[in-house]
Amino acid sequence: MVKPLQSIRHIHQAARRPVTLGIRREDPKRIWERRVPLTPDAVNHLIAKKNVEVLIEHCDRRIFRTEEYVKAGAKVADTLKPAHITIGIKEVPFSELITAPVLRVDGTDPKDSKHFISRSHLMFSHTIKGQAYNTPLLAQFVAPKGFWTSLHPRLIDYELLTNEDGKRTVGFGWFAGVAGVLESLSAMAHSHLELGIASPFLYTPRPHTLPSLERLRTSLREIGAWIAREGTPGKLGPFVIGLTGNGKVAEGCLSMLAELPIQRVTVKDLDALVSNPETDLHKIYLLHAKPEDYLVRADGQPYNRDQYYASPDLHTSIFAEKIAPYLTLFLNGTGWSPGFPRLMTNDQLPFALDRAKSIGGARFTNIGDISCDVEGGLEFLTKATTLSEPFYKVRPKTLREDHPSVQIMSVDILPSSIPLDASQHFSFALLPYLESVIDEYANGSSAGLYHKAIEGATVASSGKLAKQHQWLRHSVGKYHAQPTVKESESLKPSAPVVKKRKRRVVMLGSGMVAGPAVDLVAARSDVELIIASNSLMEFQKCAGKYAHVQHRVLDIKNEQLTSELIKWADLVISLLPATMHVPVAELCIAHKKHMVTASYISPAMKKLNGRAEKADIIILNEIGLDPGIDHCSAIDLLERLRSQNKEILSFTSYCGGLPAPEVSTGPLPYKFSWSPLGVLTAVLNDATFQLNKKVYTPDAIRVLKEPFKNLPITNNFELEGIPNRNSLDYSPLYNLPLATTRTLFRGTLRYPGYTNLMSSFRSIGLLNNTDEITLENWGSFIAQTLSLKTQQLINPKSTMHTLRDIVESSHFEGLQDALEWIGLIPTAYPYEPSPMPPLPDGPMKPIEILAYLLSQKLRYEPGERDMVVMSHEVITRPKHGRPNAPEEIHTSQLITYGTSEASAMARTVGIPVAIAALAVLDGQVSLRGVQTPRQPSIYKPVLDALDQYGLGMKETSTRASENTRTVEWEMVDQMRKHNDTLL
Repeated sequence: MVKPLQSIRHIHQAARRPVTLGIRREDPKRIWERRVPLTPDAVNHLIAKKNVEVLIEHCDRRIFRTEEYVKAGAKVADTLKPAHITIGIKEVPFSELITAPVLRVDGTDPKDSKHFISRSHLMFSHTIKGQAYNTPLLAQFVAPKGFWTSLHPRLIDYELLTNEDGKRTVGFGWFAGVAGVLESLSAMAHSHLELGIASPFLYTPRPHTLPSLERLRTSLREIGAWIAREGTPGKLGPFVIGLTGNGKVAEGCLSMLAELPIQRVTVKDLDALVSNPETDLHKIYLLHAKPEDYLVRADGQPYNRDQYYASPDLHTSIFAEKIAPYLTLFLNGTGWSPGFPRLMTNDQLPFALDRAKSIGGARFTNIGDISCDVEGGLEFLTKATTLSEPFYKVRPKTLREDHPSVQIMSVDILPSSIPLDASQHFSFALLPYLESVIDEYANGSSAGLYHKAIEGATVASSGKLAKQHQWLRHSVGKYHAQPTVKESESLKPSAPVVKKRKRRVVMLGSGMVAGPAVDLVAARSDVELIIASNSLMEFQKCAGKYAHVQHRVLDIKNEQLTSELIKWADLVISLLPATMHVPVAELCIAHKKHMVTASYISPAMKKLNGRAEKADIIILNEIGLDPGIDHCSAIDLLERLRSQNKEILSFTSYCGGLPAPEVSTGPLPYKFSWSPLGVLTAVLNDATFQLNKKVYTPDAIRVLKEPFKNLPITNNFELEGIPNRNSLDYSPLYNLPLATTRTLFRGTLRYPGYTNLMSSFRSIGLLNNTDEITLENWGSFIAQTLSLKTQQLINPKSTMHTLRDIVESSHFEGLQDALEWIGLIPTAYPYEPSPMPPLPDGPMKPIEILAYLLSQKLRYEPGERDMVVMSHEVITRPKHGRPNAPEEIHTSQLITYGTSEASAMARTVGIPVAIAALAVLDGQVSLRGVQTPRQPSIYKPVLDALDQYGLGMKETSTRASENTRTVEWEMVDQMRKHNDTLL
């Protein structure tokens, strides 16, 4: 008799269905595609270990017969609709794609959607690079906006499966190299036969003619032995094979070439090798060319990898001159991308053939282009070939009649010709990833490195593109917007299509606020983005997830490299420190390229206005947070109030980037979410503002002495404020005449205690931004700054005594606590400060050293979040009302917090910068010259986008009364209490 618990378990298990795996047949149009994603042994393993049900579509072309899969436990099926997971090699034909959800393993009611789950497709989808011909396929995995559902199918692309180091783990590159060698040798032998020369390579087996890789190796090994005995034909001279590339393709080539009597040579050996009549013809000479062998800078300097990837435009290839003329066979195993120099151009080919003719031996007339980048590295490669017709002859228009044609083998499915070994390798590599997907369906979850890799390889799920593929939304959206037509009709060209060049954006800087800007620009499939910075680590953090975003290592002081990048671009986004914007703007004017930056307009920048107008470009400044969102939201609010016949009496605006209230900061009430040096430099600015009809002009020292306290902006936490630069400069921008405006004030928000501490830092020389010191050790930093301040040599042992003499007594205790917490003076408390960073190298200004130190001490830890607070207060009255009519108080406020994906500061700076840049790029902004966001064509798209991203301003309007506590009157009241000496 079965016990009750056993009975329940038995019933539960009986109700569960096994995870079902479907193995597709490949597209019947791909007649040479014989590879399989799983071998019969792998199928048997999954059935035994994972208790899966395997369905397989019958196909007579597969390298493994259907009967072998049946013997392993699979079931032949006419449809794979019951499969939770469907796998194949190449992309599934559009008409055969199954997208409907499938019954869960524990599902019992086929009429209830809750019992269904989305299915997963694994394949080489050929969609992730924006391939237009496969957009219809990708669109089946991506729902139109607003129609997302968890039941939409998931697309996983093998090309994206990587290990922890980011290297691909599932692919066929090595087999492409192996097969490419054999196909190329066979094609070359055919070419030589046309010249009346029979070479031993006539016996080279084409890869598909033998059943295994070992048989192919044995056959080539026999040819190698024949050459070692008899030699190569004398008319061909020394037989030289050239190879490029350092990846899996090149490794496969070298592995197969090892079966021949190979002797390695260098570029320097080539001339003597082919000119010496005594050269041994019983060997095959192999040159594995590296980039430094054929790439040089335009200025004649030698190849440097970092410089090359930073500025490929400054480099050129001399392959045609130094290497090509000597090669009997060239195997191209290196890839190419637009913007990089070609290995050889059509114009360079005649030179190579002329030199080759003078050497003799039918040189550089045979090429095996395994990389197969059509019109890419080899400009004269005009098409990919098939295994049915593996080679063709090419004659670009640059060749003379006396030049020979060049024969090229350019098969783009080379691994398909070794289907047994390639499938066994692929199946073994794929199996652990597939088991992870199976576990998801069987258990409702999965974990570990393989699961993480599967997540990284997911192109789309639940109807949405994965974050790193959001840039494909544009093309998918255009497809969804088309009228519904049959696939054959949608792919039928109605007229020749002229491919437009993508618009080009260069982003200078990849620091703390770059990420959200990169996200928005990278999402545009019609935009090509290059990020130029001096930190590859920062680039990988903000843009490494985007395969189509390029990086250039750039020292902005290198004017030549910077100029070349700007010349390439249509628009430049500068996220560099503010002091670097003017030189960039000068180059943008010279090359007539638009520029967008988040920083304030400096006097030097303002002087460029006329030249920018003459160059017909806009240099758009102040389009970050503050300045930026504050301008956009303030101008929009003020214009709407004016349209309601309101008279503007007072405008007060505050903004601050702060740690969230729950974040612990020790005695320093701050943490850095943007440039530490920028934060510290900002407290050195003098200020000018108008408050209650009186103009105040405090210098920077007085600004920090006495902040405005207890500002009525929020009841959730206490804030103090200081004036921000010259508020009166914004009278024209905001259309607020000083004669009729009671108050015009722009300020910065901080937690209580911050300004007193900055005032103390300044008084002891830590914010010195003119003199330089070479730091001896961290314990001497304060003494060294005090020495500069007092013009006397201060002994580190007397630091505390000197500090007491300089710092106000009411501020001393707070300063002491802060310096102890930072680790700059010995602590009297029983806690140890956090470890000090390495000493900076060379002479630096004290403010730079402090910024470096605080960037380590006051950085956000995992799980901590920052906060942005912005608040406008506008006081109005009816324009044509009674003089004593009640005043109205209008507030516009934003309080937002950082997320796990981006800080609040990064979002509020990066998003408006990107939106404005794209508006300029799209021709929506007619302004020219040095500008701020004063035009609706700029600020309205920014505000609309901020609403969409949850960063919209919240507005209120109330009528003033005797008890109303406004920000303006709180500030006026504090000034009165201090008899106007507060500032």
